[in-house]
Amino acid sequence: MLTNLLLLILEAVTGFFVFLLLVRFYMQWLRVSFRNQLGQFVVTVTDWLVRPARRIIPSLSGLDMPSLMGALALHSGYLAIAFWLKRFSFGAHAGIAVPVVLAIAVLELMRFSVYLLIGIVLVSAVLSWVNPHAPLAPLFNSLSRPFLRPFQRLIPPIANVDLSPLVLLLLLQVALMMLAWLRVLLVQLIA
Repeated sequence: MLTNLLLLILEAVTGFFVFLLLVRFYMQWLRVSFRNQLGQFVVTVTDWLVRPARRIIPSLSGLDMPSLMGALALHSGYLAIAFWLKRFSFGAHAGIAVPVVLAIAVLELMRFSVYLLIGIVLVSAVLSWVNPHAPLAPLFNSLSRPFLRPFQRLIPPIANVDLSPLVLLLLLQVALMMLAWLRVLLVQLIA
């Protein structure tokens, strides 16, 4: 009972920071301005980890690697603590436990990224219908546009309704299923 409560709190706190670090990574990767409420919030909340990491981890071809590596480190730490608290026995595979935990962390960051993209696409679509002139609408449009553009080229609007978000959301659901399957395989590898 106490272990589950501790894991819930730990997952919520690390998940919050991992999501924000991923938002920071994607905002910089997509060259989205941080001069808005959400951008300022993300920078303020994640600077404690990203600024010191910049001294050690350089950016790579314009990618904010300190944010991405910070997210990976936080989530890997959470997984290691979760496996330890659940008294997970690595059995005869103790030698490959660390690489497998890192692989699971990478898969989970990909899963977080898919959930993040689902949220961005949904908010962007709703804002385009309800209030296209909302202050954060340009931010969400800038974040979702690179992912929607290939589908918009293939699927023309029907009666001025863009169906590309629906196709992207369907493919993202398929990606989530594949990531879950891969995670199960990795956990079975060390069980």
